[in-house]
Amino acid sequence: MDLIAFIENPDNLLTVFVALVCFATVVTVAMPLMSRSNLEARLKSVSTRREELRRKSREALATKSQGSLRHTDEGLYKKIVERLELSRLLEDPNVVEKLAQAGYRGPRPVTTFYFFRFVSPFLFAAAIGFYLFVVNDFGWPTITRITATVGGLTLGYYAPNLYISNVAQKRRESIVGAFPDALDLLLICVESGMSVEAAIQKVSQEIGGNSIELAEEMTLLTAELSYLPDRRMAYEGMARRTNHPGVKSVMTAMIQAERYGTPLGAALRVMAKENREMRLAAAEKKAAQLPAKLTVPMIVFFLPVLFVVILGPAIIKVTDTMK
Repeated sequence: MDLIAFIENPDNLLTVFVALVCFATVVTVAMPLMSRSNLEARLKSVSTRREELRRKSREALATKSQGSLRHTDEGLYKKIVERLELSRLLEDPNVVEKLAQAGYRGPRPVTTFYFFRFVSPFLFAAAIGFYLFVVNDFGWPTITRITATVGGLTLGYYAPNLYISNVAQKRRESIVGAFPDALDLLLICVESGMSVEAAIQKVSQEIGGNSIELAEEMTLLTAELSYLPDRRMAYEGMARRTNHPGVKSVMTAMIQAERYGTPLGAALRVMAKENREMRLAAAEKKAAQLPAKLTVPMIVFFLPVLFVVILGPAIIKVTDTMK
């Protein structure tokens, strides 16, 4: 009964929510200090996958078989998606590209995405409906509670897309932030006489301290350059996965250098300068937006405290004088 009374009180739920937000803030701030870098493990996984593809390719050629070299997905999510035909019901032509931009590759993330896109609306609606119709109705009429439950359906339908978009945005920012430095390193390696594959592999090992995501993408690019039949496919694949104009322009320049034999060093030098200017412009844009974004926090959090500090002693003195 005490637990039910605790749940029925909105003030208690607000307190729990604030406590969770504070805990998440502390964990977010302390996590980079406590966690160790997993760069080597992620790069090793890409290299291991490349060697596995090569081994399977040699076995297929030796046995004259047509075995598939792609990852397979035979889990529970796959069975549910196939039985309910969710890939056709919730068809999204850009789902593979969106997941790749968020760092999820292979068939398993696709089936997982379709599964949660189908289940999450019912979970959100069931949670909201249970709370409003069973735990605490806040004195709302029935039609309002039904509307809130339907709103949970809508929120649950778009929740997986919002999550993927958020992860992709953070990944893109990490890649773009370190990309100009990677281009400088790549220019030094290329002008020193290294091949493109060796230069990209070397840069991926050096840039991991600044951006693990960029190091992983460059290692994957090296694997695709050594395995895909057309090197252009590898460059275009990285451009699609990053989905940033600066990276796309660099990949286009590398494709043209491969096709027409143009000097790659001069193009990389120009592209590195352009990407540094783009990074500086993005930083200036964020700095220009900062005053507008700080207006509401200052009004809500800073000004009341400032008024208490300034007017508090005067109010206490006036109260004592009147007594």
